[in-house]
Amino acid sequence: MVRGLGLLLAVLALALAGAPGEAQAAVRHYWVAAVPVHWTIVPNGRDAINGVPYEDARMPFETVAYRAYTRNWERQLPHRYGIQGPLIRGRVGDTILIHFKNLDNLFDQPHSMHFHGVHYPFGADGSYIPGLSTRGANVKPGDSFTYRLKAGKDSAGVWPYHDHSPSMMDSIAGGLYGGLSILGRHERAPDREFVVFLAPMGEFMTIDGRAFVGNTPLFEARVGELVQWDVLTLGDDFHTFHVHGHRWRQPGGGGFIDTQTIGPAESFRVRWREDRPGTWLYHCHVESHMEHGMMGIYKVRR
Repeated sequence: MVRGLGLLLAVLALALAGAPGEAQAAVRHYWVAAVPVHWTIVPNGRDAINGVPYEDARMPFETVAYRAYTRNWERQLPHRYGIQGPLIRGRVGDTILIHFKNLDNLFDQPHSMHFHGVHYPFGADGSYIPGLSTRGANVKPGDSFTYRLKAGKDSAGVWPYHDHSPSMMDSIAGGLYGGLSILGRHERAPDREFVVFLAPMGEFMTIDGRAFVGNTPLFEARVGELVQWDVLTLGDDFHTFHVHGHRWRQPGGGGFIDTQTIGPAESFRVRWREDRPGTWLYHCHVESHMEHGMMGIYKVRR
């Protein structure tokens, strides 16, 4: 009887050790730098929907943005799209270490990284408070700092990160921001994940730093895929995110909607199993924002 009980306990211990949970949480490392970039808001120089030319907006300008690097900032990784920095991914329970370096030799300004939605000690807050904040809130050019973040159960979702140093206002206006995407502990990763950063830039209303169809991101999916839209915003404006031909369940488990309001520094994600082939518009439904560039194309193939 005792021997049988011991065997049962051993089997239970092995089962618990193999079960997914906090013990299987990962430590994820990201190497990020603030670097000068040449950026163009309207690369093709036109509003394709209304046929309006914007030749002056074809000229690139210099700004500072977050970019991903290999270990110890040895080599900059290819940047897929958008002014925003790399999408930082994790799961509930993970520890995320962001190794940040300020490589701003353009404006020679301090920078930092401040993260929404995750847990961290005060020293990793990244927001500048004269006389109180730590070095991570005021990283001088050439210096580095590591932010230690924890993805709690209340971190599942999509969140912004951005500069919160003394140069914060100009930096955010220039595109020094990015997104965090945190999955639940056992949540399935999407087949497609689209980042939609709604923010003003110059005289335009942009998606990921671009304005007007033909310049804003072209997102693509296939019928049957699980797609996830990460919608974020910074700046002073409220936006209304809308995707033609699609709808999703409203927050709190209510009915279905196809337009969702988002205010400054807010963020949300929406998911669906794709079943609507076609070429669709996605955009902010504030009409003046659409007119100033906040529209894009979403293609769904069979």
